[in-house]
Amino acid sequence: MKQSKRYIIMAMLLLLAAMVKFTSPGGKNEKVVRFRGANLKEEIWNPLIVESVNGSTLTLTVDNKELTNKEHGIFMDGNLNIMVPFSALGDLFHCSAHLYGEKTLVLEKHSDMVSFQLEKGQVEVNGKKEEITSPMALIDGEYYVAADVVAEKLKFNYNWDISKNQAVAVNTAEESSILPLKYDLRDKKRAPGVKNQGPYGTCWAFAALSAMESTLLPEETREFSPDHMTLQNGFSRKQTEGGEYTMGMAYLAAWQGPVNEKDDPYGDGKSEEGLKPVKHVQEIQLLEGKDFEKIKEAVFLHGGVQTTIYSALQDARTYSPYYNNENNAYCYLGTEKPDHAIMIIGWDDTYPKENFNLEVEDDGAFLCQNSWGETFGDGGVFYVSYYDANIGLHNVVYTGIEETDNYSKIYQSDLCGWVGQLGYGKDNAYGANVYTAESDEVLRAAGFYATGKETSYELYVVKDFKDTDSLSGRTKVAEGTLTNAGYYTIEFGKGYEVEQGEQFAVVLYVTTPGSVHPLAVEYAADDVTEHVDLSDGEGYISSKGKKWESAEKDQNCNLCLKVYSDKQ
Repeated sequence: MKQSKRYIIMAMLLLLAAMVKFTSPGGKNEKVVRFRGANLKEEIWNPLIVESVNGSTLTLTVDNKELTNKEHGIFMDGNLNIMVPFSALGDLFHCSAHLYGEKTLVLEKHSDMVSFQLEKGQVEVNGKKEEITSPMALIDGEYYVAADVVAEKLKFNYNWDISKNQAVAVNTAEESSILPLKYDLRDKKRAPGVKNQGPYGTCWAFAALSAMESTLLPEETREFSPDHMTLQNGFSRKQTEGGEYTMGMAYLAAWQGPVNEKDDPYGDGKSEEGLKPVKHVQEIQLLEGKDFEKIKEAVFLHGGVQTTIYSALQDARTYSPYYNNENNAYCYLGTEKPDHAIMIIGWDDTYPKENFNLEVEDDGAFLCQNSWGETFGDGGVFYVSYYDANIGLHNVVYTGIEETDNYSKIYQSDLCGWVGQLGYGKDNAYGANVYTAESDEVLRAAGFYATGKETSYELYVVKDFKDTDSLSGRTKVAEGTLTNAGYYTIEFGKGYEVEQGEQFAVVLYVTTPGSVHPLAVEYAADDVTEHVDLSDGEGYISSKGKKWESAEKDQNCNLCLKVYSDKQ
């Protein structure tokens, strides 16, 4: 019935167009014929078209990525333009999308910059303003822009198919990369302030939290506490003893932090107990080592990327033959392993190779922010050659930072996170964690580590768990493939209610190509993880999902498999 209505409306519009304007037999427009109701065309017909389109399933497809009005909030406005939410633009059009001052939306792709002003009928493309029919709008806390304008300005072909109630955009740009030759987050107000770690081995925490702060910019300005991350985690490590990125991942994934710097100031050697996190981190991606294009893309799309180098310098006052003080340029070509964490905030493919003390093959460098205060480098920032031995080996980007009301409860038994891996000598394995509901709740999602690229997963829920026989009655709730290694939160297709005191299980079947131990586990591997608690977990592992063994009793480990819930 809705389809018929839409076709009738379109037929009437075509008839109206024919009445308003006609062509002579000779093929030339002789004259325009007006009738009394012509001026009412938009006022009468547009609302009918809008009602018809929005009343059915409306779809926007961009390079095979699909949004609908039912799930993602797209809609046709009164000007017959499909409006798409700001929150979807970055992923949908594979571009940098950021909001400045709650009134200006800026999109970047290749060397193009497209900006919209709230409620203004203009779009600015590389400094040139053009009129548009549908201005950026703020509706129920979400910003919307016209999909056809975004598509055109970012070099996509855009078409509307009335028969399918679908708009389709296809990328037509010839370049395979979305990136410019040089980029600096400072120019975009997306780099946080430079900090100073002082005499402590806390660079890993400064790099992690600065990268998080960068991810939130420019929409939100935060300063998180490195003191809390280094003193209130699950590891046995003093601030003077250093750390690594997996420690920060574990702290964040466990909702132990972050907390605000003002609530736990740095440098006093103490940290108040009981501080609550001010954000929930639900996704952390690990980029493949030395994949510079992906590192740049992550900076461009998300913000600062945490990485490591071997630093022959100890602080801003020391000398190194690998560092050119005049050019603020660093390059190490030896075999020493990385020992210092920094944050990549940009790059310059044309940066002269002559600026480095050592002879390197070609031009190009990453722009990096250190944690040695503003007296080091250019206000705390320096260049690291693409040919440096360690830059880009380990790369962390914080892609899922959410508010603390996203879920009510986290169930977990792995405060130290991904310490090691477990498996059966092949690329796939089953893991299950059992928990007891603390109240009447709705199970919403599960969190786990992908231990390698292109990890595929299947998630299952088991209610009213009694023993391992219950695991055979599992219900599939999600499946998919993850491009990068890292920590991920996967929503279930729907909520699953559990009662207070009821035991339930979440089962993970994971396949990681090339791996023989695909499951991430927590165990007491060394003095840093010596306080791992195996008494707080009930986990099981299986080769084929039929016969199960205890993770704690048989393998002396906890599975890294968390569950998120809301109260009923």
